[in-house]
Amino acid sequence: MNIGYARVSTIQQDTSLQLDALMAAGCERIYEEKGSGASRERPELEKCLHILRPGDTLTVWRLDRLGRSLKDLVTIVSELEAQQVGFKSLTESIDTTSAGGKLIFHIFGGLAEFERSLIQERTKAGLAAARARGRKGGRKFKMTLGDARKAAAMLADPVITKAEICQHFEVTRPTLNAALLRLTPSDGSLSE
Repeated sequence: MNIGYARVSTIQQDTSLQLDALMAAGCERIYEEKGSGASRERPELEKCLHILRPGDTLTVWRLDRLGRSLKDLVTIVSELEAQQVGFKSLTESIDTTSAGGKLIFHIFGGLAEFERSLIQERTKAGLAAARARGRKGGRKFKMTLGDARKAAAMLADPVITKAEICQHFEVTRPTLNAALLRLTPSDGSLSE
């Protein structure tokens, strides 16, 4: 069965162009969605993917109608391939039911992997450069070392609870516990 999926980004947009192309391509059933591709909530796509069976083909008008990103697109098509479901994109003339189409899509997968590797390398290089300039990475602590010392002193009083200390410093219990763990015995911390 040839199944189509059409999507536009806003309710004001129209899927007519996509629907006409999908019908002309022989789609027997078409799932239509109006909403941003960046949204994780795409119920019609979920329904469409759920009904696909081995031997079926999912057809879209253009690649960007299916995936939010190249990585997302490669993931969806790889899952289709694992289920023995073909994939066609009409505008880009990609058809994974043919050898040439599979090759093109595997090239896309390689490009997505290459892009991820480049991002990781740039991130590592940026962090190393920042460390070389004396900057530490990561988020600032919500509780300073002084706050942690005060909290430890408050905790020494058996009448004061951790919940009260959290409320006083406007932090969560995990944040308080993490701050207390940063203290060394010479800071006056309590061992729990």
